[in-house]
Amino acid sequence: MIALPRRSLLAGTALALTLRPLCAQTPPRDSPLDAAIRTWAGGVMPRDGRVSFEVPALVDNGNGVPITVRVDSPMTEADHVREIAVFNERNPLRDVLRCQLSPANGRAEVGARIRLATSQRLAALARMSDGSIWQQRVDVLVTLAACIES
Repeated sequence: MIALPRRSLLAGTALALTLRPLCAQTPPRDSPLDAAIRTWAGGVMPRDGRVSFEVPALVDNGNGVPITVRVDSPMTEADHVREIAVFNERNPLRDVLRCQLSPANGRAEVGARIRLATSQRLAALARMSDGSIWQQRVDVLVTLAACIES
């Protein structure tokens, strides 16, 4: 058995205890939702606000979930919504809805019925004419799932 001076042993233990938590941490992984949004946004960081995303918090049947997305915009030539997109966390395809808009639309609002595979997080995003991107995220609880792959 090798005899170590007490100070060396304590210093080595303190160093090991200090380094271990740093080594044990793994970098955070993007969720599938975040990855889809990052790809669509093309490097622009979405900001919260300006988007109103209406979807029931509790859905009995995921086969036809009504959604409405509204964006606070004057819809003028100088300031308008160019695109509205809705992404999901757990459906087989991440993008649920994509709509191109122009000032001719008059107002930035879209409505649709979508399918949801299971309870999950949804995100509605709007790309503005100035290049900024705005978002709102919501959680939806689905009791009867839809679009499940066999």
